[in-house]
Amino acid sequence: MDPLPAESASIASADALPAGGVHFVIVTGLSGAGKSQAAKCLEDLGYFCVDNLPPSLIPKFAELCSVSRNLRNVAVVLDIRGEEIFGHLLENLRVLDRDRIPYRVLFLDASDAVLVRRYSESRRKHPLADRGRISDSIVAEREELKPIRDAADVIVDTSTLTLTALKDKLAHAVTGISAERALSVSIVAFGFKYGVPLDADLVFDVRFLPNPNYVPDLQPLTGEHPAVIEFLSRTSEVQAFQREFHRFLDFLLPQFLAEGKSHLTIAIGCTGGRHRSVYIAHQLARHLQARRVKAFVENRDSQR
Repeated sequence: MDPLPAESASIASADALPAGGVHFVIVTGLSGAGKSQAAKCLEDLGYFCVDNLPPSLIPKFAELCSVSRNLRNVAVVLDIRGEEIFGHLLENLRVLDRDRIPYRVLFLDASDAVLVRRYSESRRKHPLADRGRISDSIVAEREELKPIRDAADVIVDTSTLTLTALKDKLAHAVTGISAERALSVSIVAFGFKYGVPLDADLVFDVRFLPNPNYVPDLQPLTGEHPAVIEFLSRTSEVQAFQREFHRFLDFLLPQFLAEGKSHLTIAIGCTGGRHRSVYIAHQLARHLQARRVKAFVENRDSQR
């Protein structure tokens, strides 16, 4: 069974990816978090995907790709099945840094409950099954992969993603891989009642803002609906918050870029993730896009 719920939809073509140079992506993460599906998505985006290449071969492989005329977009998928050699990944990433080969590490994550459910549904054996129950294997794997997760450029929480949403998120995450420094931003609108996104770098709580959920005509709508937008945009508290919020991020984002960050995930939460967080997330995206920052919005819980 697929690790993520399937959903048919069109996605951006490979031609939409930035031109120039080789785009080298390393995909890893927890077992059951959707690496196989991610590889299929990247193939649809025009990437040449290699599954479980030994980390010691990554620098040489990246070097060969950099001089190849046929390999413009390359993705290497790694997991803990090769446990003995997996530990050398960070060492070989430092070789890529030394050789000035641009790359991006994507780490796929999911909640423990979702991973347990996926393994139960698929009846697959966990790579660390010798550690005990599935839940024990997941805990052990989290601990072993923590250094890789901490070093990742992009962390993708697949707990609630459909296949379409995963494709969209990956398409955004892999853009702009080049020697030129740039920052891309994923903005996740979510509901606190459904949990905070695992991949969030920054989390903002907007539950203090006026709640359209208590207005009967607005309750079934989302923060993208014109009526909800009008309700929130004319409120003084919302106006004041947005002004300070945007100014804060205008200061903060260049600091992340100077630190070497290439991708930032900003999570904005309200109670149910339907109205306030969605409105604030889309307004922030417009603000950043006006400043030529690549920004992508995911409405995680708006349809629940």
